[in-house]
Amino acid sequence: MIQRGFFWLRLRAVSAWLVKMMLRSVVVMGLAIALSFWLPAAAAAVNVTFPLPTASIHTYQERPGQTTFRSKQSLRDRSDRSWQVILFKRYQAEDLQGLYLRLVGFPGLVALDSRQPIVIATGTSAQWIAQPVLDAQTQSLPENASQYDVATAFADLAGDIPLQVNIPLMGGGTAQLVVPPFAVHEWRALSSQSPD
Repeated sequence: MIQRGFFWLRLRAVSAWLVKMMLRSVVVMGLAIALSFWLPAAAAAVNVTFPLPTASIHTYQERPGQTTFRSKQSLRDRSDRSWQVILFKRYQAEDLQGLYLRLVGFPGLVALDSRQPIVIATGTSAQWIAQPVLDAQTQSLPENASQYDVATAFADLAGDIPLQVNIPLMGGGTAQLVVPPFAVHEWRALSSQSPD
Protein backbone atom coordinates (compact mmCIF):
# COMPACT_ATOMS: atom_id res chain seq x y z
CA MET A 1 0.00 0.00 0.00
CA ILE A 2 2.83 2.38 0.82
CA GLN A 3 4.41 1.68 -2.54
CA ARG A 4 1.18 2.46 -4.37
CA GLY A 5 0.78 5.81 -2.58
CA PHE A 6 4.38 6.72 -3.35
CA PHE A 7 3.77 5.97 -7.04
CA TRP A 8 0.77 8.33 -7.16
CA LEU A 9 2.69 11.07 -5.38
CA ARG A 10 5.56 10.70 -7.78
CA LEU A 11 3.20 10.71 -10.80
CA ARG A 12 1.52 13.85 -9.51
CA ALA A 13 4.91 15.59 -9.12
CA VAL A 14 5.99 14.60 -12.64
CA SER A 15 2.65 15.79 -14.04
CA ALA A 16 2.98 19.13 -12.30
CA TRP A 17 6.51 19.51 -13.66
CA LEU A 18 5.32 18.71 -17.22
CA VAL A 19 2.50 21.23 -17.00
CA LYS A 20 4.94 23.87 -15.75
CA MET A 21 7.34 23.18 -18.67
CA MET A 22 4.52 23.30 -21.20
CA LEU A 23 3.35 26.65 -19.84
CA ARG A 24 6.89 28.02 -20.07
CA SER A 25 7.21 26.88 -23.70
CA VAL A 26 3.85 28.46 -24.54
CA VAL A 27 5.02 31.74 -23.01
CA VAL A 28 8.33 31.58 -24.89
CA MET A 29 6.54 30.77 -28.18
CA GLY A 30 4.12 33.63 -27.59
CA LEU A 31 6.99 36.04 -27.03
CA ALA A 32 8.75 34.82 -30.17
CA ILE A 33 5.61 35.31 -32.25
CA ALA A 34 4.97 38.74 -30.76
CA LEU A 35 8.55 39.83 -31.44
CA SER A 36 8.37 38.62 -35.03
CA PHE A 37 5.44 40.99 -35.56
CA TRP A 38 6.55 43.92 -33.42
CA LEU A 39 10.24 44.21 -34.35
CA PRO A 40 9.61 45.14 -38.02
CA ALA A 41 6.93 47.61 -36.92
CA ALA A 42 9.30 49.12 -34.34
CA ALA A 43 12.04 49.43 -36.97
CA ALA A 44 9.60 51.26 -39.24
CA ALA A 45 8.47 53.52 -36.39
CA VAL A 46 12.01 54.73 -35.72
CA ASN A 47 12.59 55.13 -39.47
CA VAL A 48 15.18 52.40 -39.90
CA THR A 49 15.80 51.94 -43.61
CA PHE A 50 17.90 49.51 -45.53
CA PRO A 51 19.72 51.01 -48.52
CA LEU A 52 18.99 49.70 -52.01
CA PRO A 53 21.91 48.06 -53.76
CA THR A 54 23.48 50.51 -56.09
CA ALA A 55 26.45 50.64 -58.33
CA SER A 56 28.12 53.86 -59.24
CA ILE A 57 28.91 55.70 -62.41
CA HIS A 58 32.61 55.52 -63.19
CA THR A 59 34.43 57.98 -65.43
CA TYR A 60 37.46 56.86 -67.42
CA GLN A 61 39.93 58.98 -69.35
CA GLU A 62 40.92 56.19 -71.74
CA ARG A 63 43.26 58.35 -73.78
CA PRO A 64 43.74 62.09 -74.30
CA GLY A 65 40.44 63.59 -75.40
CA GLN A 66 38.45 60.40 -74.89
CA THR A 67 36.07 60.02 -71.93
CA THR A 68 33.89 57.03 -71.08
CA PHE A 69 31.14 56.94 -68.45
CA ARG A 70 30.21 53.45 -67.26
CA SER A 71 27.63 51.77 -65.02
CA LYS A 72 27.92 48.06 -64.23
CA GLN A 73 25.16 46.03 -62.61
CA SER A 74 24.81 42.35 -61.76
CA LEU A 75 21.23 41.28 -62.46
CA ARG A 76 19.32 38.01 -62.82
CA ASP A 77 16.88 37.05 -65.54
CA ARG A 78 13.52 35.34 -65.00
CA SER A 79 15.25 31.94 -65.26
CA ASP A 80 17.59 32.99 -62.40
CA ARG A 81 20.69 33.23 -64.60
CA SER A 82 23.24 35.87 -63.65
CA TRP A 83 24.13 38.69 -66.08
CA GLN A 84 26.62 41.54 -66.08
CA VAL A 85 24.82 44.55 -67.52
CA ILE A 86 27.10 47.39 -68.56
CA LEU A 87 25.85 50.71 -69.85
CA PHE A 88 28.55 52.99 -71.22
CA LYS A 89 28.75 56.27 -73.05
CA ARG A 90 31.88 57.35 -74.89
CA TYR A 91 32.96 60.81 -76.00
CA GLN A 92 35.82 61.69 -78.32
CA ALA A 93 36.62 65.28 -77.34
CA GLU A 94 33.08 66.78 -77.18
CA ASP A 95 31.57 64.44 -79.78
CA LEU A 96 29.34 61.61 -78.54
CA GLN A 97 30.51 58.30 -80.00
CA GLY A 98 27.51 56.35 -78.68
CA LEU A 99 25.48 55.03 -75.76
CA TYR A 100 25.81 51.24 -75.54
CA LEU A 101 24.33 48.46 -73.46
CA ARG A 102 26.58 45.40 -73.19
CA LEU A 103 24.97 42.21 -71.86
CA VAL A 104 27.23 39.42 -70.64
CA GLY A 105 25.82 36.05 -69.59
CA PHE A 106 27.67 33.31 -67.76
CA PRO A 107 29.97 31.44 -70.20
CA GLY A 108 28.61 28.02 -71.11
CA LEU A 109 25.09 28.79 -69.86
CA VAL A 110 23.92 31.22 -72.53
CA ALA A 111 24.82 32.04 -76.11
CA LEU A 112 23.37 35.30 -77.39
CA ASP A 113 22.12 35.75 -80.94
CA SER A 114 24.14 38.92 -81.50
CA ARG A 115 22.58 39.49 -84.94
CA GLN A 116 19.12 40.10 -83.46
CA PRO A 117 17.98 43.29 -81.68
CA ILE A 118 16.85 43.38 -78.07
CA VAL A 119 13.45 44.68 -77.00
CA ILE A 120 13.33 47.07 -74.05
CA ALA A 121 9.86 47.50 -72.57
CA THR A 122 8.14 49.17 -69.65
CA GLY A 123 5.17 47.68 -67.84
CA THR A 124 2.94 49.88 -69.99
CA SER A 125 2.87 50.16 -73.76
CA ALA A 126 6.28 51.82 -74.20
CA GLN A 127 8.73 49.65 -76.11
CA TRP A 128 12.02 50.20 -77.92
CA ILE A 129 14.09 48.11 -80.28
CA ALA A 130 17.87 48.37 -79.80
CA GLN A 131 20.02 47.14 -82.65
CA PRO A 132 23.23 45.20 -82.09
CA VAL A 133 26.32 47.29 -82.74
CA LEU A 134 29.93 47.30 -81.59
CA ASP A 135 31.72 50.49 -80.63
CA ALA A 136 34.81 51.43 -82.62
CA GLN A 137 37.20 50.02 -80.01
CA THR A 138 35.55 46.57 -79.78
CA GLN A 139 36.45 44.16 -82.57
CA SER A 140 34.32 41.24 -81.38
CA LEU A 141 32.62 39.74 -78.33
CA PRO A 142 32.37 36.11 -77.19
CA GLU A 143 29.12 34.20 -77.74
CA ASN A 144 27.93 34.89 -74.19
CA ALA A 145 28.01 38.67 -74.78
CA SER A 146 26.48 41.21 -77.10
CA GLN A 147 26.26 44.99 -77.34
CA TYR A 148 23.42 47.30 -78.42
CA ASP A 149 22.85 50.95 -79.32
CA VAL A 150 20.40 52.26 -76.72
CA ALA A 151 20.64 56.02 -77.37
CA THR A 152 17.08 56.26 -78.77
CA ALA A 153 15.54 54.22 -75.96
CA PHE A 154 17.19 56.28 -73.22
CA ALA A 155 16.36 59.58 -74.90
CA ASP A 156 12.65 58.66 -74.68
CA LEU A 157 12.73 57.09 -71.21
CA ALA A 158 10.96 59.18 -68.58
CA GLY A 159 11.02 58.11 -64.96
CA ASP A 160 12.79 55.49 -62.90
CA ILE A 161 10.47 52.63 -63.74
CA PRO A 162 11.37 48.94 -64.01
CA LEU A 163 12.28 47.76 -67.48
CA GLN A 164 12.19 44.34 -69.10
CA VAL A 165 14.90 43.53 -71.61
CA ASN A 166 14.17 40.61 -73.95
CA ILE A 167 17.48 39.14 -75.10
CA PRO A 168 17.49 36.81 -78.13
CA LEU A 169 19.44 33.60 -77.57
CA MET A 170 20.94 31.18 -80.05
CA GLY A 171 18.47 28.41 -80.84
CA GLY A 172 15.47 30.72 -80.79
CA GLY A 173 14.96 31.25 -77.05
CA THR A 174 14.70 34.53 -75.21
CA ALA A 175 16.11 35.61 -71.85
CA GLN A 176 13.96 38.10 -69.96
CA LEU A 177 15.99 40.43 -67.80
CA VAL A 178 14.18 42.69 -65.32
CA VAL A 179 15.97 45.96 -64.61
CA PRO A 180 14.93 47.43 -61.21
CA PRO A 181 14.20 51.15 -60.69
CA PHE A 182 17.51 51.87 -58.89
CA ALA A 183 19.43 50.67 -61.96
CA VAL A 184 17.18 52.66 -64.33
CA HIS A 185 17.80 55.74 -62.17
CA GLU A 186 21.54 55.27 -62.51
CA TRP A 187 21.27 54.68 -66.26
CA ARG A 188 19.25 57.86 -66.74
CA ALA A 189 21.88 59.77 -64.74
CA LEU A 190 24.64 58.31 -66.90
CA SER A 191 22.85 59.12 -70.15
CA SER A 192 22.64 62.80 -69.15
CA GLN A 193 26.37 63.13 -68.34
CA SER A 194 28.86 64.81 -70.62
CA PRO A 195 32.57 65.62 -70.36
CA ASP A 196 33.40 68.97 -68.76
